[in-house]
Amino acid sequence: MSASRRTWGLRLLALGIALVIWFSVSLDERRRLSEKTVEASVSYNRPRGYVILDPVPSVEVRVRGTERAIRQLNPYMVDVEVGLGAASEGPVTVNLTPDDVRTPDGLEVVSIRPNVLRVELDREISQRVPVEAVLVGEPAGGALADDPEVLPNQVLVTGPESLLTRIQTLKTEPISLDGHALTFEVSVPVVAPDPLIQIVQPSRVSVRIPMIPPGGRNGGD
Repeated sequence: MSASRRTWGLRLLALGIALVIWFSVSLDERRRLSEKTVEASVSYNRPRGYVILDPVPSVEVRVRGTERAIRQLNPYMVDVEVGLGAASEGPVTVNLTPDDVRTPDGLEVVSIRPNVLRVELDREISQRVPVEAVLVGEPAGGALADDPEVLPNQVLVTGPESLLTRIQTLKTEPISLDGHALTFEVSVPVVAPDPLIQIVQPSRVSVRIPMIPPGGRNGGD
């Protein structure tokens, strides 16, 4: 046998040994199990006409799987869905189980912490609430701002009954008077006083600010 053939034979033998070792290591890695704890976001399937006052935003979920699957895992791939379809107004206790956790295929849920969630449901209502303009800053040239006119002067909002019944007015984002000496009009958003309160319509209002020149009571248009 020539030296060239012996060299190629040795190369093929080395390649075969390398493939066997790689396959053995890869197979062992696929079979070896590992665990990882991730922070999983919690979503709620709330009953129609109700709002969750104090939702728990996330829980810790520990999962088990092959080392490769665990390495490829990120927190966005695990989440928890809580069903509250049969609940009613008041405090609600939910016991979490692995069935409530959504994970990639091949992963097993080992534990959930906390595995008991306590939330409170309130009725969702809609009502119209007056809007007040918020003015900040100093007008130019000694002018003064007269009472602002808001159009429309009410907006429709939705939210928990316990919160909305305590709200008398809503406010706009601050409107700057800096540099203004003549009457002007702006469109500004209405500010929701709580994340659970939503501005339905309109989300913006027009505000006309009459300006009073120094020594006078009538602003110019």
